[in-house]
Amino acid sequence: MRSSLRCITILLLFVMVSCSKDDETSKATPIIKAADMSYLPLIESEGTVFLNSHGIAEDALRTLKESGCNTIRIRLWHTPLDNHSGFNEVKLLAQRVKSLGMKVWLTVHYSDTWADPGHQSKPSAWNNLTFNQLKIQFEQYTAQIVTQIHPDIFQIGNEINNGFVYPEGNLSNNEGQFLTLLASASRIIRAQSPATKIMLHYAGIQGTSWFFSKTTAIDYDYIGLSYYPIWHGTDLNALQQTLTVLGQTYSKKVLIAETSYPFTLGWNDWTNNIIGQSNQLHPNYPATLDGQKEFLQKIRTTVQQTPNGIGFCYWGAEWIAFRGSQASNGSSWENQALWDFNFKSVSAMTVFK
Repeated sequence: MRSSLRCITILLLFVMVSCSKDDETSKATPIIKAADMSYLPLIESEGTVFLNSHGIAEDALRTLKESGCNTIRIRLWHTPLDNHSGFNEVKLLAQRVKSLGMKVWLTVHYSDTWADPGHQSKPSAWNNLTFNQLKIQFEQYTAQIVTQIHPDIFQIGNEINNGFVYPEGNLSNNEGQFLTLLASASRIIRAQSPATKIMLHYAGIQGTSWFFSKTTAIDYDYIGLSYYPIWHGTDLNALQQTLTVLGQTYSKKVLIAETSYPFTLGWNDWTNNIIGQSNQLHPNYPATLDGQKEFLQKIRTTVQQTPNGIGFCYWGAEWIAFRGSQASNGSSWENQALWDFNFKSVSAMTVFK
């Protein structure tokens, strides 16, 4: 009897220690639940007031935090024409995010404007430079970002399917120079801020093996994919399979770096919306408040059920029709935001919990 009790006691202690270790591991690597809020300073500067789920005016960042969001993604442009998404604005927004206890995820476009698979123009300040001169400017800029903004996640480029900083960093035409720039950025980030996580970001699920096979020598932590049904298809099984293969093949954490979904096919200003027709939707998710919420929940579940899956980010969360109902230069995304046409937070935000 004593022998049996002793065995049971030892077994219980083993289970308790194992659970404790599991809890510590879980706490050490919580899921990234992020929202891109890059337009927030612009929207706030024009007098817009965001409301929480109770219809009470509240800082949009706080509403997200109270809903369970733990990371804010912010784009950074080098020298934008209107200064929005420029260095000073991004630095101040990052400070606000940190003061609320959330993490900062910077998506550094290395451009003066939008960078994506079809647009990767280098900053105008880097025109007419030799590659060696450009590399020096690139490295100094990267170091400035790390040392002055202190991001928790540094995304080197935005949707760099075929490189960035064109033409020098075009992957197809100048693979060596592209890899040189990537390696330089990684080295500087590691040296200046070892705790900062480094991400490489790719748009979609087609062609991922080709791209990430090119970057195997780069020191980085996360593989981020953009996934929008309108552009990348409606096969969520293919999405999960792609994430699984990438994570296991390259031994990286994987996440959905951008996604979104409409809560209506209607509009709230005179700016043409990206999504406005039923044939642009996933067949399983209608353009309703519940449909938007269920789609985002499916994205979260897909990532969490993927080996090495670590999180997701909702893009355009804040991009409401902030310039009024007749504005032709307002938002093309207001029906996909996380605040409705009355600027009240929507139920999809509860998926962050």
